[in-house]
Amino acid sequence: MDNLQPSLFGDPEPAPIPRYEPGDFPFHHGAQSMAERGFIAQDWVPVLQPLDDRLRAIAVELAGHSAAGEQILPEPHVMLRALRIPLSQVRVVLIGQDPYPTPGHANGLAFAAQASVRPLPRSLANIYKELNDDLGIAPAAHPDLSAWHERGVLLLNQSLSVQAGNAGAHQRLGWSAVVEAVIAALNQRENPPVALLWGRHAQKLAGLMDRMPQLASAHPSPLSASRGFFGSRPFSEINRRLSDSGQPPIDWSLPAL
Repeated sequence: MDNLQPSLFGDPEPAPIPRYEPGDFPFHHGAQSMAERGFIAQDWVPVLQPLDDRLRAIAVELAGHSAAGEQILPEPHVMLRALRIPLSQVRVVLIGQDPYPTPGHANGLAFAAQASVRPLPRSLANIYKELNDDLGIAPAAHPDLSAWHERGVLLLNQSLSVQAGNAGAHQRLGWSAVVEAVIAALNQRENPPVALLWGRHAQKLAGLMDRMPQLASAHPSPLSASRGFFGSRPFSEINRRLSDSGQPPIDWSLPAL
């Protein structure tokens, strides 16, 4: 998906890069404000409130990057979209790395993309292939994983922002403290969710999830999927683990859009 719009003469021109102020990032205003405005679920407030100063600092730094001409992805209002699932309703934690760095792709959910994106991101296409092989669910024609999100799958990236065209650019921005607080809160729950850790980057967090049932394999990217991701049958195994802990299984099907 490109970033072009028609000019007065019918030729495409690059769309203007958005410029953001600190206040454009909902987390600049604190966790309680985010919950009141629907950006996160209310039961995440006690988890994030101790990090209000850290989140404000991230907003200020992102605004500085924006002022310097950097294109920030995704849009500020969806950076914490994964936390719109209430803490109490998370059944699976799927850890990603950072948002897709292509403008128009990232939507705030790990491995997912905007519904209109074609072709599908390659890692997601491999996920769909394994889903079909595991449970017989035909691959969706779109990359929108909102249905999984709504069913209790926390699609959480380790970095919640990225510079357009520069994957991993915001890994040292301070997001790690936020992600670790989220994981710690889930780990402390009476009935912790199942953790799905694809690739070494995600597996570095395993020590923070000692009370969670964990499934680990190679990453679904084209570079590593054949080294242990394909054939790992994670979806049926997650449902087995959920059943073992008295929780209902996940419906992994995705509706047509």
